[in-house]
Amino acid sequence: MSTPRGYCRGRGHCGPIVLLSVGALLLLLSPSSVGHASAFSGGARAATGGSSRPALLATQSRTRPSSFRLAAADETTASDDVNKSGGFGEKAPPSAPPAPSTTASSPSTAAAAAAATAESDLTSRLLAEAREIGECAALLFGHVTKPDGAASADGIVADDDENRPPLAAIRAARYEALNKLMRRDYDAYVATASFLSPSRIPRDELPNVQDVPYPDLPEATSAAAAAAAGESEEGQPLVADCTLDSKSFDDSPLDKLLLGIFRDLVTKNTGGVSSPKAGIEGLLEQGRTYMTQPGQTAEAQHAMVKNTLGGLMTPVLPPFYRIFMGGIVPQLGTDLDGKQFGPWFYAPWLTSVVTPTFFGFLVGPSRPNTRKDGQWGGLVVEKCKFLQESGCKGLCLHQCKLPAQEFFKEELGLDLTVSPNFVTQECQWSFGEVPLSPEEDPSFPTGCLVGCESRKAMASAYASGSGERPAVSCL
Repeated sequence: MSTPRGYCRGRGHCGPIVLLSVGALLLLLSPSSVGHASAFSGGARAATGGSSRPALLATQSRTRPSSFRLAAADETTASDDVNKSGGFGEKAPPSAPPAPSTTASSPSTAAAAAAATAESDLTSRLLAEAREIGECAALLFGHVTKPDGAASADGIVADDDENRPPLAAIRAARYEALNKLMRRDYDAYVATASFLSPSRIPRDELPNVQDVPYPDLPEATSAAAAAAAGESEEGQPLVADCTLDSKSFDDSPLDKLLLGIFRDLVTKNTGGVSSPKAGIEGLLEQGRTYMTQPGQTAEAQHAMVKNTLGGLMTPVLPPFYRIFMGGIVPQLGTDLDGKQFGPWFYAPWLTSVVTPTFFGFLVGPSRPNTRKDGQWGGLVVEKCKFLQESGCKGLCLHQCKLPAQEFFKEELGLDLTVSPNFVTQECQWSFGEVPLSPEEDPSFPTGCLVGCESRKAMASAYASGSGERPAVSCL
């Protein structure tokens, strides 16, 4: 036992104190002292209305040296043993060993623990998701509320370099920043987009790709092929063919149904021109046969396509579209009949969202994007099925681009610009954008494609000079 420091500090003779402490400890540990301590405990308990001995000993221990506090703790243990035995000096019966706990290994307990863990994980994930949504909203809101003049190429590249999570917010904010830059300075947008894609971001994350160079395009091979071909039979320069790999298209049941209806309408509107071939190849053969007929004109082809599109939309959809999209007053017998108050602000965007579902049978997969002016209402065809399978600029111009633009303006009340890219076979549709004529459009090349089968067919059919050559051209 350690000597109580309070008794020896500053004194040179501590021997008597040590002897007295040891004697008191032996006295307290003797059986008789245990009995007297227990009796004292009972009396104290009765006097205090049943208060426990540990509380009393705890109170007393605060006034005792450490050796006496240890003795009191031993007394408590001995007193408890006496109380359990039922008397003083009697040996307590051996207590039964505690039953082994089965709670930890109980299936119900394990299931409860697993459920608690799963609940904790779910809560953590929900909190993380909520935090990410908040970060996304804050980041996107900051870019949306910025004026167009605040968008710059350096700022967009710097934001991309930071590469901070969440990535979804970065994509949305970058998309909006590029839109603002496109509205403010289109040339700067093209330069920035060309730098970002494809080395940093995929091409399909750009808001517009009309003038953004296609990655890894073998332009030298294409240019060499065009230069080697020289000029067409009409003396016009030839346009290089697309050198990208052909895309395989998987038509859905809806695509097959719409294509079948469209082909039947073409047969009707061409006076019976048909083809035994299936799918898009049969449709293109119908169009090529009709285009190369003697005395054919561009206007007749345009009218045929517009009538076919009108039949495909049924008599119900065009009037509905004219009212709710084009903002044209229907025939109600008033002075306002036929007056256009639109197109409504949402018409270009909503048309670009709905069109891909009912457009794939003719051009393949497409997705909404923004127009060249940075406004909503664009749609980009990833690789035009019609252009890839035909390889003909004349069919593209007179049986797709021009008649589609005329149909939307004349029948639906919405301007449309169709901008095909003959090098990549991408195609940009811009709803609500006033189109330029092919002669005025600098992005529309002059001449026929090198591998155009329609030009070769006409050249062989009219080589002898017999018959009236069709009055159509590829410009």
